[in-house]
Amino acid sequence: MHGQVAKRWCGGLVLAALLAAAPAAVAAPGVKVALLPAAQMVAPGAEFDLSLEVTRAGSSFNAFDAIVGYDPAALTLVPLMPLSNQEGSYFVAACSNRFHRFRPGADRDTITDVLLCSGVSLPGPGQIYRLHFRASSTPQRTRVRFLPGLQFYNAGLYVNPDSSADAIIGIGVPAGVGDAHPGPWIPRLRAFPDPSAAGTTFAIELAREGAQQLLIHDLQGRVVRHLQSGDFKAGIRTVSWDGRDDAGRPAPAGVYVASLRAPGTTLRSRFTRLN
Repeated sequence: MHGQVAKRWCGGLVLAALLAAAPAAVAAPGVKVALLPAAQMVAPGAEFDLSLEVTRAGSSFNAFDAIVGYDPAALTLVPLMPLSNQEGSYFVAACSNRFHRFRPGADRDTITDVLLCSGVSLPGPGQIYRLHFRASSTPQRTRVRFLPGLQFYNAGLYVNPDSSADAIIGIGVPAGVGDAHPGPWIPRLRAFPDPSAAGTTFAIELAREGAQQLLIHDLQGRVVRHLQSGDFKAGIRTVSWDGRDDAGRPAPAGVYVASLRAPGTTLRSRFTRLN
């Protein structure tokens, strides 16, 4: 009897030792934060949102500072009213008592947000903030980025982010995920909005300068409108069609094809016109 008790006791010690030696599950260290979507295309003059999001579970935090920078010639901040509407859904749902400060600038915005509920901190992932912008009328690619000063906190202690990711905005042109001014240009022709009951705008992106001709065809290949013809530089531009044919009559609803003849290439883009 005593031998059986001793065996159970020794077995318990071995099990306890094995459990103590086993590595504990640890969340990913730091905070991984990004501006999302990472790449998006918007029409010239359009308004759109960018979301500040913690993209994975990691170190817990209950406060953060962030400075978000952008080119004021490309983007204009449109503050949401009340400003509390800019706070992210992840933060708002966690605590009803928060300290929030937002300071807009000429080319950057400074954000501070703190959860004031006792014992409440967040591991991620989730949306912590959002910003609303208006795009310029000039086709281009531009970047919205985190500037130095990004810092997370938990109960007053620093929590170092291990990475942050910026966002690329294509205004009237496809957005890339590399440099905000990539080159050389990749030949592209795109119609937007599509479909449209009003006019249609064409974003043209070309790597070579020279003679170019932009035509609108119906599906039978007949030319509906000679939209633009001449010598143009390489790069990006937009051309608008008011929906009328060469005689000034409104074109009927249907599917059309824009074709661009340029040095070394012919580009086509199919789009739909509504009544």
